[in-house]
Amino acid sequence: MTQARRIIWLAATLLLLVLTFATGWLTAKVRVGSRVDRASLSDQERQFTDRMKGVALVGRFTVAGREERQPNPDRYEIASVEKVGASDWRFNARLKYGKVDVSLPVVVPIEWAGDTPVITMTDVAIPSRGTFTVRLLFYGDRYAGTWQHGQVGGHMFGRIEKIAGS
Repeated sequence: MTQARRIIWLAATLLLLVLTFATGWLTAKVRVGSRVDRASLSDQERQFTDRMKGVALVGRFTVAGREERQPNPDRYEIASVEKVGASDWRFNARLKYGKVDVSLPVVVPIEWAGDTPVITMTDVAIPSRGTFTVRLLFYGDRYAGTWQHGQVGGHMFGRIEKIAGS
């Protein structure tokens, strides 16, 4: 085998290993293929999954230190929500804010405050978006909470609306 062929073979092998590792990591991170059986969910968990199917979180967000400005429009489309662990839930979501428009599964921890589900993310990395800390509660047809992205943070709030045709 020539030196050039060895280098190409080594580079291809390394690329394959990196791709295999990255695919395994991503699959584990978003828990592709895993889901808690619906029959084992509590009534409030089933109600939450039903409520969050085919909806959009339509609202606004503020930026701390810029309170004199109007809140910015915000929209997150949720195809579905699935419980994937003891307190982990996968939101199959389309995130839209500013010029960002991306669809991806996001696994977040949810704690229950009585009958109210609360996302409790702390320094969670979202691929291609960065690291976020969020406390977001859902109640009836509304959501509200706080967010932090690096040095920037604020509040977010709005309504949970059914997407037409869902």
